[in-house]
Amino acid sequence: MTSTTPGTSASQAPRPPLTRRGIPLDPDLRILAASTFAHRFGSGALMTTSALYFTRVAGFSPGQVALALSMAGLVGLLVQVPAGHLADTRGPREVVVATAAFTALLAATPVLARTPLQLALLMGALALFRSSGHAVRGGVIAQLARGGRGVQFKAYLRAVTNVSMGLGSLVGGLALLVDEPWAYVSVFVLDALLCAVSAVVTLRLPHLPPRPVVAGEPRLGVLRDVPYAVLTLLIGIFCVHFVVMDIGIVLYLAEHTTAPHVMISVLLVLNTAMVALFQVRLSHGSGTVTEGARSMLIASLFLAGGFALVALAGTLGAVLASVALVAGSLVHVVGEMVGSGGQWALQMGLAPHEKQGQYQGFSGLGWSLMEIFGPPVVVLLCVDVGELGWLVMGAIMVATALAIVPVSRWALTSRAHYGVTTHSG
Repeated sequence: MTSTTPGTSASQAPRPPLTRRGIPLDPDLRILAASTFAHRFGSGALMTTSALYFTRVAGFSPGQVALALSMAGLVGLLVQVPAGHLADTRGPREVVVATAAFTALLAATPVLARTPLQLALLMGALALFRSSGHAVRGGVIAQLARGGRGVQFKAYLRAVTNVSMGLGSLVGGLALLVDEPWAYVSVFVLDALLCAVSAVVTLRLPHLPPRPVVAGEPRLGVLRDVPYAVLTLLIGIFCVHFVVMDIGIVLYLAEHTTAPHVMISVLLVLNTAMVALFQVRLSHGSGTVTEGARSMLIASLFLAGGFALVALAGTLGAVLASVALVAGSLVHVVGEMVGSGGQWALQMGLAPHEKQGQYQGFSGLGWSLMEIFGPPVVVLLCVDVGELGWLVMGAIMVATALAIVPVSRWALTSRAHYGVTTHSG
């Protein structure tokens, strides 16, 4: 272990303030924030319009679009660990810039698709570089944010992500108002241009020296790190709560409550604003692996409480149902923010510093699996089952967090056994 002295933790050591008037004091974090803002702004605009473009303008059926998205998701699942390993051995900054540049070149190409096969191939090619860049970026953050600052960096960048995607969605909304093919295509072009801006901005990061491959060393050591793999799976299960917010609460509100449908927008804006305002503050208690596991347990109780309040909305009149939904969403987002800090502490604190690329790429597999299996589970419990399903979902969150505590302890005490000697703990 390299980052703390005996008897202290990264969170206990005095740290300089992260920002002044909302602007990062650390120059590397400023660059990361600017790059993130550009990239996520385009993603927010695209997220608002892409599905309607493919179905209403390009003429694809919803099933064909879903199949193309599944192809892209599968590609993203497969490339994350190899991309992280490439960054470790070739230079993290250079690989991030390259993936952003190729993403910029390919970002607008899906509008050229005329058949379902072309759409799947173009979106798969785009996912190859977009997912690789996301995986490698996590390793870059972990290497730059030394001294236990990784969770702080991640928290600030998540707040930036929420703000930029929210603003980008407003631009996407303008395209929806215009409702002309050129307006939709313009959003794809905007996304491509902003990816290029992100690549250029990232060039300003300091060079991070690559780690040469040691003869006889396993090429992808993370695949042999059993406790890290188990923890990645558990975190993936825990992160299903993000799908609950994106899908479960929307469909439950529409089908099981008397609340007006405009409350969907209210809840999404509320979630975005809360994360932008409080993510950094609510991540302060997650500086180490032990603290991160404890934070996830605390977060699970908030999530379960939020789910119970949302379930209650199904038994109330329109006004009280709206109040219950707002209250449940507020409790939920506290758990979301506390849990995110804990998740980052575990994922970065257990990884060797010189292999952060492949380890953070591997940790992204949990998120990818959640995106594949989470939606049907959430629809089954939160929509088909209804009130009881929300309580079951809350119990899953608590049970998963309870399992994370001993598994994280096992992972921390077995680092040397798996050849990890430079983790921050």
